[in-house]
Amino acid sequence: MRRSHHHSDFPPERIATERECSISVVLPARDEAATIGPIVTVLMDLVELGAIDQVLVADDSTDGTAALALAAGADVVEQSAILAEHGPVRGKGDAMWRGLAASRGQVVCFLDADTRDFAAHFACGLLGPLVCQAGAAFVKGAYRRPLDLGVAGTRPSGGGRVTELTARPLLRRFFGEVAWLRQPLAGEMAARRELLERLPFTCGYGVDVGLLIDAVGLVGPGALAEVDLDTRQNRHRPLDELGAMADEVLASVCARLEEDGRLAGSRLEGGVPDAVVRPPLASLSVAAA
Repeated sequence: MRRSHHHSDFPPERIATERECSISVVLPARDEAATIGPIVTVLMDLVELGAIDQVLVADDSTDGTAALALAAGADVVEQSAILAEHGPVRGKGDAMWRGLAASRGQVVCFLDADTRDFAAHFACGLLGPLVCQAGAAFVKGAYRRPLDLGVAGTRPSGGGRVTELTARPLLRRFFGEVAWLRQPLAGEMAARRELLERLPFTCGYGVDVGLLIDAVGLVGPGALAEVDLDTRQNRHRPLDELGAMADEVLASVCARLEEDGRLAGSRLEGGVPDAVVRPPLASLSVAAA
């Protein structure tokens, strides 16, 4: 059974009326002064409406992002101050892991902080399957991603090159149960805290595909849902940066294939070093007890 929805199924008023759990929206941010204010403003309107409880910005910026987020009403924490005993913050996945630790909701929604033309449906669409339906535990966003060509204009599609050239072919080949997802690397996702705290977080850009594979491994593909968020526009990275991102995605998939006993010897001498992996937060709680 594939749970596929459109965000219009879950307007803010429905989320506010039907939810029976606390909800946090977490925005890992690094130098997002151009977009963070409008995003937080929209999300704080959802707090006022009663659709969500907390907007948390986990910040690692030098451009004033934190001040803008605070002014708009968000809770703001410095990434390096959360679980500081684990050392310096090592990229996107680590920021998400620390943001999860600092949040308080029973359901947690992660959103990227660089989305232009942000609207409430980015959060409400992802939350809908979790708070309005039974059985869903992990939700990914899907969207069309125009390719911004700068002065040459915009193509209606063509963004998400690592997704199409690396992530989706790998999933089709090795993890068919999640290969139907349109955006497996989407930073827009939501899940129940009890599940997220059982998952390891790969530091860096391998986090999204790693969480997806591991979550489905725990709760089964029937608990996975996808929500169409229409169009998302954010900045596009140059090709040399995308190559490094693709390496991290590949390494994250290979690590799981090795754990399953389906691959051996994927570490190449002189290649990308193994990513740091943060342990499930639940394991830290058990150790502390």
